[in-house]
Amino acid sequence: MVTDPIADYLTRIRNAVKAKHRVVSIPSSKLKVAITKILMEKGYILNYKVEEDNKQNVIKIALKYDPRSSKSSFTKLKRVSRPGLRRYVDVESLPRVLNGLGIAIMSTSKGVITNKEAKNLNVGGEVLCYIY
Repeated sequence: MVTDPIADYLTRIRNAVKAKHRVVSIPSSKLKVAITKILMEKGYILNYKVEEDNKQNVIKIALKYDPRSSKSSFTKLKRVSRPGLRRYVDVESLPRVLNGLGIAIMSTSKGVITNKEAKNLNVGGEVLCYIY
């Protein structure tokens, strides 16, 4: 049983990148699909597909690598808020990841969005993870 599904999601992606896999399969949830959609929109992954399995749906993520150096499109996936210690921020204290080069994925009242979109919408929320 997984107590922190978002940390498990990030760890599976990290492990797949270290092993140079092209595709990684992760158990699906609405929150994970929303995070995956943001990763695709921002260019960190190539594509994703939600497939039906016997019991639970599975997200298949096609990872993105640089063709010349075979490096991943991101260097770090860091979980910020966790079940034991939730991290909430208001509009004035939204995080800047790697001086604006990375993104923070947040769960807000407007849905799961990046820190830049939260600033434009003038909302705060729970900081789920940093990606850069």
